[in-house]
Amino acid sequence: MPSTAARLRLGVNIDHVATLRNARGSAYPDPLRAALLAEAAGADGITAHLREDRRHIRDADIAALMAGLTQPLNFEMAAVPEMQDIALAHRPHAVCLVPERREERTTEGGLDVAGDEARLTAFIAPLRAAGIRVSLFIGHAPAQIAAAARTGAAVVELHTGAYCDLHAEGRLAERDAELAALRQGAALAHGQGLEVHAGHGLSFETVGPVAAIPQLRELNIGHFLIGEAVFIGLGPAIAEMRRLMDAARP
Repeated sequence: MPSTAARLRLGVNIDHVATLRNARGSAYPDPLRAALLAEAAGADGITAHLREDRRHIRDADIAALMAGLTQPLNFEMAAVPEMQDIALAHRPHAVCLVPERREERTTEGGLDVAGDEARLTAFIAPLRAAGIRVSLFIGHAPAQIAAAARTGAAVVELHTGAYCDLHAEGRLAERDAELAALRQGAALAHGQGLEVHAGHGLSFETVGPVAAIPQLRELNIGHFLIGEAVFIGLGPAIAEMRRLMDAARP
């Protein structure tokens, strides 16, 4: 069973550096350059989501990240054959399976593992055989956690988007209830032998209570850090997030 004592890792998602690049159809800013700056600033890993519509990260970015990074790459992707083939060709350290709809602005919820368990179990098997750690991006519902544990995935990443949205809307009682549910979900997943990560929408204001959840091993944060980098720089933004994460732990 995973330990709860390890230092909380920070994975930095560099998708929205590519969003900015693609807005002008230019060659800059370069996601690999951002990833290397993130590594230098203390990121423990880099996350990149190759969406089916290639709206931000592109195939060439994945190849460049695999060749240039010294920290592990967490390759976010939909559970579809095209992405499985790309993952097997590159063999990143980890793959995180996420739901994906073309019309959404960002990932809106967790995978329905309970409703798609047999297919996901079969999808994960060749990734595991290739030595890739597989994570499932899910909500905190006990049925989803139990199903995730049966698929052969090593990791679950709990979706913190609802908690962050409730905080932003000032719905504090509901926010606190959602945080309590995340805590319960993390404990349940850890008890079933899964490594537990979390992410989506986390900011300087919201990260502390999530980082304090003892079973968590990693937070994946991107959009806020890239936005904050416009004002204070990417290195200082990551350093402050790292400080807040560390301060939340005893």
